[in-house]
Amino acid sequence: MAAGRTLCVVQLLLGSMPLWLSLLGATTASASKAVTARLAAKWPETPLLLEASEFMAEESNEKFWQFLETVQELAIYKQTESDYSYYNLILKKAGQFLDNLHINLLKFAFSIRAYSPTVQMFQQIAADEPPPDGCHAFVVVHKEHTCKTNDIKKLLKKATSRPRPYLFKGDHKFPTNKENLPVVILYAEMGTRIFGKFHKVLSEKARRGEILYVLRHYIQKPSSRKMYLSGYGVELAIKSTEYKALDDTQVKNLAVNNTVEDETEASEVQGFLFGRLKEIHSELRDNLTAFQKYLIESNKEMMPLKVWELQDLSFQAASQIMSTPVYDAIKLMKDISQNYPVKASMMMSVLDCKQQSGVAVKNLRSQYLY
Repeated sequence: MAAGRTLCVVQLLLGSMPLWLSLLGATTASASKAVTARLAAKWPETPLLLEASEFMAEESNEKFWQFLETVQELAIYKQTESDYSYYNLILKKAGQFLDNLHINLLKFAFSIRAYSPTVQMFQQIAADEPPPDGCHAFVVVHKEHTCKTNDIKKLLKKATSRPRPYLFKGDHKFPTNKENLPVVILYAEMGTRIFGKFHKVLSEKARRGEILYVLRHYIQKPSSRKMYLSGYGVELAIKSTEYKALDDTQVKNLAVNNTVEDETEASEVQGFLFGRLKEIHSELRDNLTAFQKYLIESNKEMMPLKVWELQDLSFQAASQIMSTPVYDAIKLMKDISQNYPVKASMMMSVLDCKQQSGVAVKNLRSQYLY
């Protein structure tokens, strides 16, 4: 009997376990309030190897073809290696022709997928040909297409009688001394075996001066993954639709009074210590604030200064800051630095008063001592 009860309890616990897991997942999901947004391009993800080749092409055409020679069948490793290992392998190959600074730039270009639009541009050009059915790579010889290397020689015989294709500025031309040659455009994905097969034949003909060899990227089977773009921010703004009625005049006056008190509570305004006065005469606080505001506004008039009056301004500013209590010195320094043209005339008036008082003291001393 006890064994039967135990079995029932175990069955009950096991049967309710999916419910517990679902509740736990719901609690975790509800506790997380993060919003993740990603911006995807209209084209699929492009191979990093092709983007690296475009980076090399931007450096120089010579480096592009040197890099191409070292990665002719590199895409084979992508099937056996992880994405991270394949990424490091591309950087290692590129490091044969780049210094550390340019390697870091290449990493940054990978992170923002800077050359993915260029690769996609060649993909669209290939789609306009259009590519023959079932071909992983193909060549175009003056409007004629073929997927076989053996047919290239036959297409070259009457190539000059057909219209010469238009070449774009970003096309990758195999280095040659001659330009007036039959143009053979290879559409293939760099790093694949079929690419290596076509490249070997065309590069030999280009070295012999028989053709002008042009390479354009073509991916026969684009990736199913989306191309996510970096460098874009998404802001989620939540607006409250609850409105409250407030008296604008009271809000403005309150804001002005708070500003006046925050800026000059403990500072001297034209000889008046309003902080001390408000402590002594608390019943006149509103009147003192209005008077303080009037004095501050009157000091904001920018008066033209003479050249000789500018000599001691920095000394006056430093003197006022140093004579202020420590907890208000930073506030005063911020006020003077942000409103220096306005504060200059006020500091000059203080300097004039001190100079006049100093002259008066000297005159009194001279009268009584001599």
